[in-house]
Amino acid sequence: MISTDDDILKQAEMWRLEGRGVAMATVMETWGSAPRPVGSHLIIDQDGNFLGSVSGGCVEGSVISEAIDVIESGTAKMLEFGVADETAWRVGLSCGGKIHVYVEKVL
Repeated sequence: MISTDDDILKQAEMWRLEGRGVAMATVMETWGSAPRPVGSHLIIDQDGNFLGSVSGGCVEGSVISEAIDVIESGTAKMLEFGVADETAWRVGLSCGGKIHVYVEKVL
């Protein structure tokens, strides 16, 4: 099932109303072949539950881990994943592109 931006934002609001810590990851820039377009969202709660996608699955695990840190610290992060980066193969971004993902706490 593909989630729409409305679904993702409504779920973030529901989680916040339930008292959960929530972060939102947003694709800010892409170069070359990228699995998701600029503006794609992924929301994550403090327990690692998530909805949406920023990479079609290839870097979500790393983004979720960073998002939990953002929820705990309150400090936003800009993440970069790319095929030229040695971590790209570890997290699975082998499509030849590069993406910047901004992760921020939802207040």
